[in-house]
Amino acid sequence: MALFCDVCLPVPLDQPFTYALSGEARDVAQPGCRVLVPFQQRKLSGTILRIHDEKPDYKVRPIERLLDQEPVFDSKLISLGLWVARYYYAPVGEVFRIMAPLGGEIRRSKAYGLTDTGRDMAKQSLLGIVDQEDASLVVLQALESRPMSLEALKRKSPEAPALIREFLRKGYVRMEEEAQEKDPLRAHASKLNVEMLAGAPEGKLPKWERELLAYLHLHPGVHPLDELEDIVKNASQSARSLARRQLVKLTPRVGAIRRAAERPRHALNASQQAAYQAIEAGIQRKDYQAFLLQGVTGSGKTEVYLSAIEAALAMGRSALLMVPEIALTPQVAGQFALRFGEQVAILHSAFGDSERAEYWRRIRRGEARVVVGTRSSIFAPMPDLGLIIVDEEHDGSYKQEENPRYHGRDVAVVRAQQIGATVVLGSATPSLETRQNSERGKYVRLLLPERIEQRPMPAVEVIDLRQEFLETKKNALFSRRMVEAVREKLAFGEQAMLLMNRRGYSNFVACRSCGYKVECINCSVTLTFHRRDRRLLCHYCGYAEKVPVCCAKCDSEHIQFIGSGSERIEEELREAFPKARIARMDRDTINSKADYEHILHGFREGNFDILVGTQMIAKGHDIPNVTLVGIVNADIGLGMPDFRAAERSFQLLTQAAGRAGRGGLPGTVILQTINTEHYAIRFSAIQDYELFYEKELQFRKVMRYPPFASLANVVIRSERQEEALRMSGEIGEVLKDFKEGIRILGPAEAPVPRVNKEFRYQMLLKAAQRKRLGEALDRVRACAVERNWPATALVIDVDPQSLL
Repeated sequence: MALFCDVCLPVPLDQPFTYALSGEARDVAQPGCRVLVPFQQRKLSGTILRIHDEKPDYKVRPIERLLDQEPVFDSKLISLGLWVARYYYAPVGEVFRIMAPLGGEIRRSKAYGLTDTGRDMAKQSLLGIVDQEDASLVVLQALESRPMSLEALKRKSPEAPALIREFLRKGYVRMEEEAQEKDPLRAHASKLNVEMLAGAPEGKLPKWERELLAYLHLHPGVHPLDELEDIVKNASQSARSLARRQLVKLTPRVGAIRRAAERPRHALNASQQAAYQAIEAGIQRKDYQAFLLQGVTGSGKTEVYLSAIEAALAMGRSALLMVPEIALTPQVAGQFALRFGEQVAILHSAFGDSERAEYWRRIRRGEARVVVGTRSSIFAPMPDLGLIIVDEEHDGSYKQEENPRYHGRDVAVVRAQQIGATVVLGSATPSLETRQNSERGKYVRLLLPERIEQRPMPAVEVIDLRQEFLETKKNALFSRRMVEAVREKLAFGEQAMLLMNRRGYSNFVACRSCGYKVECINCSVTLTFHRRDRRLLCHYCGYAEKVPVCCAKCDSEHIQFIGSGSERIEEELREAFPKARIARMDRDTINSKADYEHILHGFREGNFDILVGTQMIAKGHDIPNVTLVGIVNADIGLGMPDFRAAERSFQLLTQAAGRAGRGGLPGTVILQTINTEHYAIRFSAIQDYELFYEKELQFRKVMRYPPFASLANVVIRSERQEEALRMSGEIGEVLKDFKEGIRILGPAEAPVPRVNKEFRYQMLLKAAQRKRLGEALDRVRACAVERNWPATALVIDVDPQSLL
């Protein structure tokens, strides 16, 4: 009989922990089920990886509770999670934590209990052996019976918070973290749906409960509970009571997907048809097959996706579409809901915990066979998944920047291999790695060389800002041609998008007298001025402070705001075009799912004339009336200390230009730059990916960067600079003899040396073979374990998308 289980927990330790099974759990527990277990002084939820009867040589604690009667993860998803942990050198518990969005079902709280010293002190106080103030006695006596929360202790004594801090310092009490399942019946009525169940009530029911049952009987189906409160008195209270008797069912409420406007369904052109037939044949084979769908902007990739998904559903299989940005999800989901109705589900982080969990459970039950989501949706528990589509596969948003540092596109390929599915990677500007994989025969390349209905590509005009300054003697944000083009489009009732890939109003604030720049107290970066909020903000850690009246160093009043961001672009547009309706879309104006939908839907419906924003406006949006795209500063990003700088700039500029002229009217792109000779600027202006690919590939080959080498960035961090320096030196010594087949750059100070109070040093490892890179990284991690480094001191980023 299975007596033990290995559980992975959401802690920064790369190992599972063994617990004892007892009672019903022995018969029911399976790999993939979640359990609540004690861990140190906390209770954590984790996932069972293995069940066995091998008793460890140490005392094993029993599990607290089995949370699932059926596995949350099947064997294939467990295998995928273990691969992610192994390949990306991530703690296995952190991987499984992000794989299922069910954390909101667990309620966490802190409680305080007496230590042995505290218990002795409480007894001595009661006997009068030691002198204690009355408030201390009250708190100590309250804790003698059981651990209590701070809120409960405050009801005993208002001085409890200060006393608890003192007792923690003296070792009288310890903090315990409690975790237990949330009672779904306690959720607010606005977050619940109610539905009548079959069955007759036993005994007499109160009047209001009878009235609610009568209403549900006459109006079958699912009803929002808060709306019923306006129809039936005491509906919320009655529904909860009836749910306990299993006469009605209460379920978390998920938002309805806003369907896209009905559009005529276009027949596939020859290129689309050829691509669709190749993908359909791949799905039909029920074996792994990978495609690169490379099509110019506006070539109709989405219609190919829709047709391929229809084919997968017709074969009884499910389909997943991944998009890079949350902003794209409602728009794409609306198109898919129009085609596939209630079979569509959405997965992304902008939803609340209960909404995400309910969508996830619908997917697992097989009720939603078409899923649209961001990078974490690759872990969706879809039965018989036959087709995975990664739209805009080149986008850096698919790479997670904190543990586990996985790349959604690459995990999609691995999952397709494991389950025998077809994977389609779509882009107008494929990443060099993906394009090179197609050259090597790993992926089949499908081309869409023209826009649908033979619409012309937008005309791109490059404005040299150096020449503009010489002619106008003004350092203006907008060139004369840009202003003229915007005025022209507004006069004809057409719409414009202006891209400025930098948030805020000004890049930084400096003193003109002494040159002092206002920097973040936690990070070695300058603070960005945000005018609307009248504050300086750090875009790394979120630290904010008021705008200074005078210089903190020399007391001068000559404070200067230098540089510009999307907020300043919006303001200057309002001054230049006071009658224009302008909206801005960046991380300062978008705080929720509703904000995304409000701005995008309003712009699509013609409620705004101009949309200003950062890179999130450049990706995937299909708005027919947009005939002008203005790129205010095409040079942002080119000077970054990163080997992908040119590739990212080319992709962003090409994608942004592709938003123009997608309807019946031709499009124009105004591209402002001071680097007219740079190949990323030149080739994006003529929309020629092939020329850029050949040029960039030469650079990567000479410098031995991906796709000609495997890469890992090893970062060592500590709040004490000397400690970070010492640890990075130790890693350097460990790898000193690791010369053959691998090149090691560093250790050296990171480009941003201090982030969130931590000093950072890094080493860049380049290897011709993936195996050799893995051997070096194994050595690095073993060094950290042997020397007992703090769990967060070492960061290993495999296949990094950024070296900052």
